[in-house]
Amino acid sequence: MTVTRFAPSPTGHLHVGNIRTALHNWLLARKGAEGQAGGRFLLRIDDTDAARSKEEYVEGIRADLSWLGIAWSGEERQSARFALYEREFEKLKAAGRVYPCWETPQELELKRKVLLGRGLPPIYDRGALVLSEAEKAARIASGDLPHWRFLLDRDEPIVWEDGIRGPQKFDAAQMSDPVIRRADGSWLYMLPSAIDDVDMGVTQILRGEDHVSNTAAQVQMFTALGAPVPAFAHEALLVGTEGKLSKRLGSLGVAHFREIGIEPQAVVALLVRLGTSDPVDPALDAEALAAAFDLSRFGRAPARFDEVELQRVNAAVVHALPFEAVSDRLPDEMDAGAWETIRPNLSYVHEAADWWTVVIGPIEAPTLAGEDRAYLAEAVAVLSKLEWSDGVWKALTGALKDATGRKGKGLFLPLRLALTGMEHGPDMGALLPLIGREEALARLKVVAG
Repeated sequence: MTVTRFAPSPTGHLHVGNIRTALHNWLLARKGAEGQAGGRFLLRIDDTDAARSKEEYVEGIRADLSWLGIAWSGEERQSARFALYEREFEKLKAAGRVYPCWETPQELELKRKVLLGRGLPPIYDRGALVLSEAEKAARIASGDLPHWRFLLDRDEPIVWEDGIRGPQKFDAAQMSDPVIRRADGSWLYMLPSAIDDVDMGVTQILRGEDHVSNTAAQVQMFTALGAPVPAFAHEALLVGTEGKLSKRLGSLGVAHFREIGIEPQAVVALLVRLGTSDPVDPALDAEALAAAFDLSRFGRAPARFDEVELQRVNAAVVHALPFEAVSDRLPDEMDAGAWETIRPNLSYVHEAADWWTVVIGPIEAPTLAGEDRAYLAEAVAVLSKLEWSDGVWKALTGALKDATGRKGKGLFLPLRLALTGMEHGPDMGALLPLIGREEALARLKVVAG
C-alpha cells in the first residue's frame, strides 16, 4: 500500500507551495501503487519548535486542507512523540551512529572559512570524534552540554532513484555529518522526521527539491534505524510569473484565495498540473485527477505559478457550478433559473450579487441620442402590447425590427443599455423575463424621456 504524508510546521499559514505539496501527496496516495486500490495520506504536524508553533496554525492547516477537499487518513503530532525519538536516539548512540560535539558556532564558522580558503569543501572535520571519554565527561561535568551529529558512512556513495529527478548519487565523503539535536535537547528536523516516517509506515516521500541534500543524509538514517528506505521524489520549486522565486508566493494561501473569491476546485485543478505540460482541466474530479497523476510527467524546470491563470481557471469552474453548490452564497431572491442566466458572465460567484442588482435595480440610466430615445419610446409602446413570456425579448426585437428597419447593434444596444445600464452582459432573452414587465417598461420610459 502506498502511504504518503504531508508534514507542515505550524509556525504560520500554508502558502501555495505547501498546498501543492499536500495536494500531490494526497493524489499519490489515492492513486496507489500498480495493482493496488489506493493508499493512505497522513497529516503530521511538525511542532517540535515550541516557541514558534501555535495551535491557531494547526487549526488553520486542518481547515485549509478541508476547504480544498483534501482528506487525511490519520494524524500525528511530533510534540507527542518525544519518547519515541529518545528511544531511537539511544539505539543509534549505542550503535555508534550519533556522537556528541562541543564546537561553538564561531568555531565552526572559522573552520569553514579555513577550508574554503584552501579550496576544500567546507565540511565538518569530525574533530569531536578524537575527544577521549575522560574529556567528554569533564565537559559534561562542567555543564558544557553537547549538540549531537549523525555519523555518515563515508565508505559507499548514497544513491536512490528519484521519482522526478531520476538517478541520484551523493558522495558521503563530501558531506558534513548533520546536526540532529541541539545542546538544550531539542530536535532538529532530520532524525525525528526519519523516525516518524518509519513508525508511520510511509512508503513514498514527495517534497520540494530543496530537500534533496536532506534526503541524501536521511537515506542512511533509515538504514541505521533498520528500516527500508522509502521511495523519494523531489519537485521543482514554484516561481512567479517573473521567472524567479517570489516572496509573494509565500503569502498566497487559502485565506487569500477565499478572500478574492477563488473556488477550491480551481486551486486544485491548477496546482495538480503545475510543473507538467498537461493541460489544466477544471472539470476533473478527485478520482480522475488521481488516476491521471504521474510523477514522470513532472519536469525539473521551475514550476511557474500565475495568478492570472488561476483566475481564468476559476471562471471556468464557476461557469460549471450547479445552483445547489452556490445557493447559500447568492442573494436570497435568486433562484436556479436566475443563476443559469447570470453564471456565464461571472469570474467569481460573488459577482452574481452585482448582476442581480441589474435585475432588481436600481440601475444608472444612460444618456442616449435623440433618435435612440425615440426608438425606445416606440419600444415602450410595442412592449406594452406584447404577451409576457419567456420569449418576450425575441418578440420585442422582432416587432421593432419590422417597425423601424433597425438591425444588429442599432437594434439591440439601445435596448440593452436602457434595460441594464451596460453594453455587455447576460443573454437578454433570459435576462428580460427576470427583470419583469413593469420594471422593464419603467427603465425604458426613463431613458426615452
